[in-house]
Amino acid sequence: MTKYVINGGNPLYGEVSISGAKNAAVAIIPAALMVDGVCRIENIPQISDVSMLLNILKQMGAEIRTVNRHTMDIDCTGIRTHEATFDMMRRIRASYYLIGALLGRFGVAKVAMPGGCNFGGVRPIDQHIKGFTAMGAALEVKNGIVNAETATGRLMGASIYLDVVSVGATINIMLGAALAEGRTIIENAAKEPHIVDLANFLNSMGADIRGAGTNVIKIKGVKKLTGGFYSIIPDQIEAGTYMAAVAGAGGEVTIKNVIPKHLECISGKLREMGVEVEDLEDAVIVRRAATLHKTNVKTLPYPGFPTDMQPQISTLLCTAEGTSIITEGVWDNRFKYVDELAKMGCQVQVSGRTAIIEGVKRLTGATVKASDLRAGAALIIAGLGADGTTEVEGVSYIERGYEDLVEKLRAMGADITAVAMPDEPEAAEREAG
Repeated sequence: MTKYVINGGNPLYGEVSISGAKNAAVAIIPAALMVDGVCRIENIPQISDVSMLLNILKQMGAEIRTVNRHTMDIDCTGIRTHEATFDMMRRIRASYYLIGALLGRFGVAKVAMPGGCNFGGVRPIDQHIKGFTAMGAALEVKNGIVNAETATGRLMGASIYLDVVSVGATINIMLGAALAEGRTIIENAAKEPHIVDLANFLNSMGADIRGAGTNVIKIKGVKKLTGGFYSIIPDQIEAGTYMAAVAGAGGEVTIKNVIPKHLECISGKLREMGVEVEDLEDAVIVRRAATLHKTNVKTLPYPGFPTDMQPQISTLLCTAEGTSIITEGVWDNRFKYVDELAKMGCQVQVSGRTAIIEGVKRLTGATVKASDLRAGAALIIAGLGADGTTEVEGVSYIERGYEDLVEKLRAMGADITAVAMPDEPEAAEREAG
């Protein structure tokens, strides 16, 4: 196991380049399973979730060739099974995207329920089941396994209204519908950038998907997807995390390889707090010199403020002047990390989905432990701006979604080091991966 040791108080300067989007990659890689031919996918982030999915495809019979560190040729033509290795699938949230991909290709799927981060919220798949049932599949969840099967060997197009805006259900239904018989309409669909990226990937392979990025997506099923080339979009949340890191530690950093429009919901809140954010064509410049101001934040589906940035901005507000209110509008019980921030001097009161934060002048270093991916990022941000030394444990969560985090921060002037720890039998670490 590894921990991160951070000596705080060093402002960040220079530049950082953002990797491919985790949330797009973990949808596009399962989508490659549906393609007859070679997909060359560029800008793949080097993170543990991606490695896990690639290994799952390999065990199912896919041929995967590394072109360079961020480019892979994936050929799933030879896959003949509708099952995957359950132990691996239980360790990542994106395992459920294999339901849509396998149903689309084979009309049958056997997939483990999703794992991933342990922030206490349940991961219901009721909207996924609703969509696939409308498309003619029978689904049963038993002993943590989803068994899905169509009577005809192919999903049928259907009109589906999602009861809640669900990113996962939108992606999963879109995957299955790409090879379904007839037309599928998804209403009240999620609009996140990685949904648009998945649609663009599928369309580049021969699918007929329109309306991605709006609340109504229309998919005309095709008989076959063929190989091609595609480059994954930059990671909105990784970019937002480094923006928050500059806001927390101070300094000035140019964040390159971004789509500024995707960052507007994050940039707007940082500007309210007194952080300077300058948009360029494919970069943003972030400057922090003044004291941070209080603000209120409510997480919402895109284009609202992302739930995956909630812990990071909450950490910033711990040292902002005045009282701030954070309302979590997506997940239950996502404030588990505040107990760790309290060890560093943060004053936070949590009631249900709301946190009230009283700003303090300075945080102090402490030994803390990440409870999930974004909570881990928040603890690093806290450590960068704190007095003294912070040790962050549970970094396997962080490595699920951030490529070369330590190296990127060190290049900007942060004093952060990855240190090996003696192995201990911690079930939560093994399960989340």
